[in-house]
Amino acid sequence: MFSTDTSTAPAPAAAPATPAFRFDGLHKTFRSKDGGDVIALHDVNFHVSRGEFVTVVGPSGCGKSTLLRILAGLDRASRGHVELGGREHTGPSRDIGVVFQAPVLLPWRNILDNVLVPAQIQGRDPKAARERAMHYLQMVGLAGFETKYPNELSGGMQQRVGIARALVNDPMLLLMDEPFGALDAMTRENMNVELLKLRERTGATIMLVTHSIPEAVFLGDRVIVMSPRPGRVTQVIDVDLPARTLDVINTERFGAYVSGIRANLNASGGLD
Repeated sequence: MFSTDTSTAPAPAAAPATPAFRFDGLHKTFRSKDGGDVIALHDVNFHVSRGEFVTVVGPSGCGKSTLLRILAGLDRASRGHVELGGREHTGPSRDIGVVFQAPVLLPWRNILDNVLVPAQIQGRDPKAARERAMHYLQMVGLAGFETKYPNELSGGMQQRVGIARALVNDPMLLLMDEPFGALDAMTRENMNVELLKLRERTGATIMLVTHSIPEAVFLGDRVIVMSPRPGRVTQVIDVDLPARTLDVINTERFGAYVSGIRANLNASGGLD
């Protein structure tokens, strides 16, 4: 006999989405030349959702780059866990692209061939890799420069090549370690705007580490603030700003975010 109850049962709650990556109790100790231990990271815990842009800011020596290198699989944690896409992560992955402080381009290879390096190392299909390389060179504004060599490009253009190279294998996660630190202020601002446009086009998850508080606020959906060594997370800030154009830097709301982070770093001894 069928029930005459026509009420609708509540839909089951949706399962939480798997984060792009997660740090759980991360700890890193280095052995110094004199035989002592240097604690670089202490009990770091946070996760980043897919498609999120997270910036990490903190004083020199706080472990920002070490954190990025562990996530990139270039270094190992002394204790704790790293998850990538819900799985334990302990080494390099095709799902991760890295942009370093300097682009480190091969001077004997033209721009297109520099971008193709990761695809060639991983044995990707040459034709498909070339198509992706041309696509990303166009996306970063370097269409027409494929046959140029690194010494023919400005510093900002070379860093764009580094970004295209990091994207050529269509990674799930893009890691950036002070990518614009060596550029002049005007070029750096323009590169920040271009990076936001690139994020919008690709939908990639991005983690960028920086010394610049304004840069961290301008780029990040969230800002992770770290203490002086041993590096630990002291503050996580959700950034709610209108359209990210350079004009927003002059707003009171932007200034409040920057002042709050600076006060946190002052309190933890991260600023002189």
